[in-house]
Amino acid sequence: MVTQNTEKIPHSVWYGWGDPERAKPLAAAGLEYLRTTLGLDSVDAVHPPVGFDEVRVGPVALGDEVLGELRGICGASHVSTERAERILHSGGKSTPDLLRIRSGDAMQAPDAVLFPGSSDQVREVLELCVRRRLAVVAFGGGTSVVGGVEPQRGPFSGVLALDLQRMDRLLNLDTLSRTATFEAGIRGPAIEAALEPLGYTLGHFPQSHQQATLGGYVATRSAGQASTGYGRSDDLVKSVHLETPAGPMDVGSPAPGSAAGPRLLDVVVGSEGTLGVITSATVRIHPLPASRSHGAWSFESFAAGAEALRRLSHEGVRGDMPHVCRLSDTDQTAATFRLGGPKTAAMAGYLGLRGQETPALALFVWEGSQRETAARKRRSARILRAAGGIHLGPLPARAWERGRFSGPYLRDELLTRGVYVETLETAASWTKLDSTYTAVRGAILNALETRGGTGYVQAHISHVYPDGASLYFTFLGGLEPDGLAQNARIKKAASEAIVAAGATITHHHAVGTDHAPYLEAEIGALGIEVLRGIKATLDPTGIMNPGKLIPAPAPAPGNATPANATPTKEQP
Repeated sequence: MVTQNTEKIPHSVWYGWGDPERAKPLAAAGLEYLRTTLGLDSVDAVHPPVGFDEVRVGPVALGDEVLGELRGICGASHVSTERAERILHSGGKSTPDLLRIRSGDAMQAPDAVLFPGSSDQVREVLELCVRRRLAVVAFGGGTSVVGGVEPQRGPFSGVLALDLQRMDRLLNLDTLSRTATFEAGIRGPAIEAALEPLGYTLGHFPQSHQQATLGGYVATRSAGQASTGYGRSDDLVKSVHLETPAGPMDVGSPAPGSAAGPRLLDVVVGSEGTLGVITSATVRIHPLPASRSHGAWSFESFAAGAEALRRLSHEGVRGDMPHVCRLSDTDQTAATFRLGGPKTAAMAGYLGLRGQETPALALFVWEGSQRETAARKRRSARILRAAGGIHLGPLPARAWERGRFSGPYLRDELLTRGVYVETLETAASWTKLDSTYTAVRGAILNALETRGGTGYVQAHISHVYPDGASLYFTFLGGLEPDGLAQNARIKKAASEAIVAAGATITHHHAVGTDHAPYLEAEIGALGIEVLRGIKATLDPTGIMNPGKLIPAPAPAPGNATPANATPTKEQP
């Protein structure tokens, strides 16, 4: 079966997130909350981005001969050196990315943006880039928040962005095996649009779902909001076709299980474009759920709620875990109740009467047949009630679901109001979860308030495993004059706290440039050398996504950087 996705998803607004038609201004209640609760008096002033015509872009470093060769491969209309395309591909969607572009700095934009239409074209482009010494950044939805798609030239003659948006087809559907093969450039909504009429879903819904691509899911080991039920992207992917500078490579087994040596699929999943370009992937799919049942429970503290989730994962019948399983800490819960309107305010009052003055709110969604979800929900309720939970009905979970993809739009509005806002995430075992939460929250808050400003940190658990859970932090403060230095200070403090706590440096945002300095603490010095060895085999000239994932080795005194090392960034 071969189908072509005809829906055109609009380019992201150049200075922020997603479709500008979906953005909404901050409501009066939100502004008042920032003023009174967070002490951010500056929110009445508006700080819009510079005009698009004022954005600075460096000159194209490619000659006519090279551009002619690229056009000969992809077609003249699919190779762009236009200023607009270069700006749109100049970075991802982290707060530093947005601060730079809002100030008019796109000097690191790629020299050209290519839109290949097939694996063969990608292969030819990579062969040319090896000959011409051009760096290559595979670009899907451009939603990286860790510097993962930042174009870095390093020692190369130029840098290209390979945008896979033309490669968006469903190539094969195997209903007996429940697998589907897609080209890597297909976006989240298009995946669901292709599967839903056939009665299936991928079940992968990260917050970036509306923009992100399948290739991005696989390359970053992403986790979706329903991953507690459906599994992470690395649980869903069965096989991948990778185009590398050394040649094409197919990894993964068509069999349901294999003992044929180490899984090379695990080398490619999470490789972040540093080994090659993922051009297609086969994934496990699931029948569309006939029923979706929502529930909310409140606990007297975040630690009590986390313990309830642990008991739910350990004591429940296998398969009873909700597909969506989220627990907010007391600060995030307070914000939810304060900003949610009269119904949530009444809920907060009710909990106060029940002895929960500073509650932690848990949200759940069970999916499946109506009879099955009802039974699972009942069995879960017994465990949650025994753990001290107070049942609040379905409304809070339904309200969350309606706004589940809106968070990044709010960040754009907060930056316009002069509010610094960023997120980071980790995961820890149940034994270390509470100490990790306390240490990382404290490190972020201290770094926010170092310069005398006001800081606010909230967190939630969004993915639950038998041996632990994730922690997702959102933090705000007044935006300092040097927002990039402010972000670097806070990120460093948080990352060092994560490493010291024995947690993972990233649960689902990937490594990129932000987390690369901390990767050795997680996988060891020898592990880093193993990654360098794999890269040297598949990408011997080092052109693939320089500066990401694998820390560059320190050059020997008096020696140039090795050709196969990951180059460091040079300012144009």
